[in-house]
Amino acid sequence: MPHADGLQVNMVADCDACAVVRVSGALDHIGEQYFRTTMGGHVDAGYWYVVLDCSALVYCNSRGLNCLLGLHWLLSRRGGRLLLAAVGRRVLWMLDNTGSREVLAVFPTVTRALASLPVAHRPAWPPTYPVSTGPPGK
Repeated sequence: MPHADGLQVNMVADCDACAVVRVSGALDHIGEQYFRTTMGGHVDAGYWYVVLDCSALVYCNSRGLNCLLGLHWLLSRRGGRLLLAAVGRRVLWMLDNTGSREVLAVFPTVTRALASLPVAHRPAWPPTYPVSTGPPGK
């Protein structure tokens, strides 16, 4: 479901402990609450590991960075991890220049991010259903 500024947060794969979520559009002050609410719901649903597919994230400012750091903190407190995958050049530049890359795990692809997790906590990848429909039963 898109937010007013076009931010979209869609689950594309999951298993008991891990969700792969595609974020697209701009993660800034306009979409901040939508992102926090949506991702908080995923964490509350029991996902310990969240892989954010950032391949379609075109913009992220300091408010968006705070969202990512907040999600990292929340998952860490619960014994989980946030993994960023397919981060674009502009967002990567921001992570590097703020020192956030020392805190946030960044991987070139979703496949590589999932490979860093215990096998029992990896959802099937790539998904076997159309991305637009999301996982069955969710």
